[in-house]
Amino acid sequence: MFRSLSGVNYRIWFSGALVSNIGTWMQRTAQDWIVLTQLTNHNAAAVGVVMALQFGPQLLLMPWSGLIADRFDRRKLLILTQSLMGLLALGLGIITVFGVVELWQVYLFALGLGVVSAIDAPARQTFVGELVTHENMSNAVALNSASFNGARMIGPAVAGVLTAVVGAGWVFMINAVTFGFTVLAMFLLRKSLLRPQARASRERGQLMAGFRYVRGRPDIVVVLIVVFLVGTFGFNFAIFTSTMTTITFGLGSSEFGFLSSIMAIGSVAGALMAARRSEARLRLILIGAAAFGVTCAVAALMPTYNLFAIALVFVGFSSLTLMTTANAYVQTTTEPAMRGRVMALYMAIFAGGTPLGAPLVGWVADQFGPRWAVGVAAASGILAAIAVLIWMVKYRGLRVRLRLRGAQRAHVRYAGDGLPATASVAVALAEADAATDATDADARGTTSTEDVETATREIAVVEATTTR
Repeated sequence: MFRSLSGVNYRIWFSGALVSNIGTWMQRTAQDWIVLTQLTNHNAAAVGVVMALQFGPQLLLMPWSGLIADRFDRRKLLILTQSLMGLLALGLGIITVFGVVELWQVYLFALGLGVVSAIDAPARQTFVGELVTHENMSNAVALNSASFNGARMIGPAVAGVLTAVVGAGWVFMINAVTFGFTVLAMFLLRKSLLRPQARASRERGQLMAGFRYVRGRPDIVVVLIVVFLVGTFGFNFAIFTSTMTTITFGLGSSEFGFLSSIMAIGSVAGALMAARRSEARLRLILIGAAAFGVTCAVAALMPTYNLFAIALVFVGFSSLTLMTTANAYVQTTTEPAMRGRVMALYMAIFAGGTPLGAPLVGWVADQFGPRWAVGVAAASGILAAIAVLIWMVKYRGLRVRLRLRGAQRAHVRYAGDGLPATASVAVALAEADAATDATDADARGTTSTEDVETATREIAVVEATTTR
């Protein structure tokens, strides 16, 4: 489960990122709280605007940010971006401590953070490939998610207490300091142990090359569709938890911070479960999306704060199972020279969908109530699961055949996730099913021509749709 930590460089990176992630979650919690309770009169749409400004630039700058990550030294790039984000947190902290902060200023700092984050995200995501071997890539991605969500257990709870005791401004100041830990980690890395990745060429047309690559990979396209649906309409947890805490249950900042922390328990569990798997599979993305939809629906119906908090544990587990698997699948199946541009597209769709989803979900919370906003998240998970299911039927020959004669059985035939080993197993399973059908027919004393022809056709379907 923790095999990536055997490498000294990854240990250094992991430690610095964990501290920085705690600070990031502290700032997110405090920022949402002052917008909701101090700068507006519980206006969820304003929180949505802040989120839109913070994540929107990733969508607009995506073609260039990915190419930058593929072309330049990622370690030096991360030193620059992490330093700039620390300065932005410091500036917001200063004006908040002195009591002169206004809503438009929070909007401005959110936009600045969004622009820098747009450059930082693809470089940070793909830098993992320089720290671990390809075999440990999926494990490292999962541990990064565990770090980020482990910080979510600590950061919001600490931020809730500090906001109530000393004010949000000092929370922003502390976050500025935590960015220094990531910068320090970059300087402590052993350069001789880094694993340089192939760089993008300087020929013309490299921006569009990333789009052409993704267009030729329908498996990545369906993952991006899932990420868009769930990231845009499902991952607006700041809106869900803040409005459910204040409007539905009538509680305060400490309870708001606790909800983010309790949800992170499930998130960390989901990420660690993903770390145990050697490969990321599309079928797990299907299961994760469906589970996310169901758990959000259950959470929306919870009548009390305590029951809602318990439901969020399962929401966190399913959401991180889904997103960690999706991230690892895209990274491990993409060519190294294209990884920055593909991950920039991934992050742009994941975070860049927030400008569309966050204001809409905030409006739903204002007009119809927070429970309906959580219901929007539930619908996004179900639609994402349906999208993967349709892809499996079209591109991987997924077939379900119910057998009603004699003992009732269901035969599921699936050509795998496009991996050669999975494909060969699928054909073998299909042939084994055909043999079972023939045995059943002999036991009845008949060998139906229709049975044989049906089995033959189904084997042909699997073989025709299997990647060789």
